[in-house]
Amino acid sequence: MTQRTEINLVKTAERLGVAVEQMPRNIAIIMDGNGRWAQEKGKARGAGHRKGGRIVERTALDCVDLGIESLTLYSFSIENWKRPQNEIDQLMALYRKYLIGIRPMMMKNKVKLVHLGVLDNLPDELIAELNKSIEMTVDNDGMILGFALNYGGRKEILDAAKKIAQEYKDGEITLEDVDEQLMKDHLYTPQISDPDLLIRTAGEMRVSNFLLWQISYSEFFVTDTFWPDFNKANLEEAILTYTARNRRFGNIDTKREV
Repeated sequence: MTQRTEINLVKTAERLGVAVEQMPRNIAIIMDGNGRWAQEKGKARGAGHRKGGRIVERTALDCVDLGIESLTLYSFSIENWKRPQNEIDQLMALYRKYLIGIRPMMMKNKVKLVHLGVLDNLPDELIAELNKSIEMTVDNDGMILGFALNYGGRKEILDAAKKIAQEYKDGEITLEDVDEQLMKDHLYTPQISDPDLLIRTAGEMRVSNFLLWQISYSEFFVTDTFWPDFNKANLEEAILTYTARNRRFGNIDTKREV
């Protein structure tokens, strides 16, 4: 954690009236509800996606100000290819646009962009801009922004298992080497810590194949707010809910034992 991030985290904890140790350091968000937001307003689904894209930059900035170490956003799953082709085309164009538009913010705030997922089926123009944003921010030492694009949790685990199996076959590792740390090292982004807090918008009570390995002990927070309406107040509500929970990681709560 950089000094700036630590200072921001301490200030946030003081403002919210909680101990620094209670604050989440790593947050993941399932951004849901763009289409329903648009439908409620009598607009096309594309309007919801465009508004939702703008909220990405705002939320990233909010997390920087709050002192968050990493923010991972679920943008497009491998299952989303089942959507109508015209909607997919709009989304791909929007991702390219926002990857370009968000660069000044990332450079100014030392945000490092990393990609979770695979490049298969993504348009060449989008891949080029994604790689350029990653390369531009590779040396930034501030918050890590994980962009889950063309991502699936099961596929991530399968891909990691295949890599480990190949290394075993090639004699590079032994069975004794295979442990949780080795698995984590072979996931898409081993540099991102497991989320302390997983937020889902639009009221849905499921994880939708997102970070299945990493969220084993994450605290969940679900809000009925659609992603295009998500704001800093919603984010801080989630954080305050998190700070009130007792994370036992399989242990007993000795403080509540009678």
